[in-house]
Amino acid sequence: MQPRAYAALALAYGEDVVAGRVLACKWVQLAGARHLRDLEAAKDPTSPYVWDPAQAAAACAFIEHLPHVEGTWATPTIQLEPAQIFLVALLFGWRHRADPSRRRFTTLYWELGRKGAKSTLMAGIALYHLLKEGEVGPSIICGATTGSQARIVFGIAQQMITRSSWLRRQGLRSFVNAICVIPRGTETTTGSMRPINAKASTQDGLNPSCIVLDESHAQDFELHDVLKSAQGARRNPLLLCPTTAGYNQLSVGFALRKTLTKVLEGVIDADHLLGLIYTLDEGDDWRDERVWVKANPMLGVTPLLDNMRRYCLDAQQTPGLEGEFKVKCCSQWTNAGSSWLSMTAWHACADPTLTLEAFEGQPCWIGGDLAQLDDLAAAALVFVRDEQLVGFVRCYLPAGVVLERARAVPQYREWASRGELVLTEGTMIDYARIEADIRDWVTRFQVRDICFDQYGSVQLVGALYNDGLPARVEPKNGKTFTLPARELETRVKHGRFRHDGNMCLAWQASNCVVTRRIDDSILPKKDAPESPNKIDAIDALIMAIGGYLRATAAVTPTYQMLVVG
Repeated sequence: MQPRAYAALALAYGEDVVAGRVLACKWVQLAGARHLRDLEAAKDPTSPYVWDPAQAAAACAFIEHLPHVEGTWATPTIQLEPAQIFLVALLFGWRHRADPSRRRFTTLYWELGRKGAKSTLMAGIALYHLLKEGEVGPSIICGATTGSQARIVFGIAQQMITRSSWLRRQGLRSFVNAICVIPRGTETTTGSMRPINAKASTQDGLNPSCIVLDESHAQDFELHDVLKSAQGARRNPLLLCPTTAGYNQLSVGFALRKTLTKVLEGVIDADHLLGLIYTLDEGDDWRDERVWVKANPMLGVTPLLDNMRRYCLDAQQTPGLEGEFKVKCCSQWTNAGSSWLSMTAWHACADPTLTLEAFEGQPCWIGGDLAQLDDLAAAALVFVRDEQLVGFVRCYLPAGVVLERARAVPQYREWASRGELVLTEGTMIDYARIEADIRDWVTRFQVRDICFDQYGSVQLVGALYNDGLPARVEPKNGKTFTLPARELETRVKHGRFRHDGNMCLAWQASNCVVTRRIDDSILPKKDAPESPNKIDAIDALIMAIGGYLRATAAVTPTYQMLVVG
């Protein structure tokens, strides 16, 4: 192919998934739309990134010269499918404008169903990095939860070298536990690739330029953190995280997935992160073979359709296989709830021109969630304007804990700089600051209700109540939260809610899932019990909306439900 042909194929794939000509899930559609937006933005000479079709083509062409080493194929060498070209082209085609020798993307998350040729493509990318990226002393580490898993990508690369004289002519030598670059006529190793086991404590002293964390759905952060920190001196690092879906929501894979979905939905910025999530959409029937391509973009090539059909039939007839088919073939994470609120609808409710000052003297309802002593707290204010509810949220976090949580939520400082997050002194929540803000709001607005979750709020609420303010404590449960939560849900869905575009609030909205109970009650919660993702601002907002509904009981709420008791 000519150098620009690969870039054109990548563009066509992005356009086709966005337009619906290629059936794809919402995350792939958003990834295609992101590439199209980036191409438009790159036309501006002040943009920090530039699209280089030649760089994209060089990587694709290199991989297509590599031999197949597993299975039976129509061609002796790899022929990239459009979905693979899209991934490889974006990974290597986007460069820093100020230094085109450096890739824009340093982390890749790639999720798709089993037998999607993930390991083969990762081996090709690793060999390209080893030989062609110009890294001084390139060092590739293949890591996984077990030594045998870590050797899969490494073993494929070994076989590629064995079957390719042109790779050997470029100095690649394959040994039992290492692949080395030894230029002809010398005995000096200038680069290497090797597998390691998952015992992170034994990996000190490494200096990897490229890390392959195979099946990252099963990988905890211990090995990831050791290897990632060891890349600190590398000018053009690369972390590759291919995976199927899985069961561990505390894994590296699930954490990257959650971050990627927020990037694709526009909740946070992470220009270094590239990712594609091939999965079924919410509401898709896993038994319908027409939707399988959403999780298996090369369906028919790999995996074979007949094999998928047989596995699906077994899953319907054999207890215990249904879950495995959904996870491994349909790329659906077990117990991974979808975001409760549509982020597309949430963003559509944003009005950056809104200010608190514009509501001076108007009726107001306040809600709050104080959470843990050393964690995020939030207070929300709700107003009514033209039959719409308008919400503002102020979040608080002790400044002393920001640094230790920077890995999990690096955006904290950015939100603080924009005034969306108040950093208070020390390592504990500053209740006095929150109380002072509420007392200030009482002087500026007609505060009709102040409602806090009972956790940690009794003293603060008691002080306000004793001064004659309408403050109360309410437990968070299905009975108290269902009506205001559904009110928020319905108003967001139909565009009858407004917020000021606060990104810290948007992040928390995207973290929120719900427990739906047999009596039709719902209870918002965060996406996983030990997750660093927070929803305190959403809880505070629901508390405020609950106060509004209590005070305006004569007004028919958007969503009606009988709460018994």
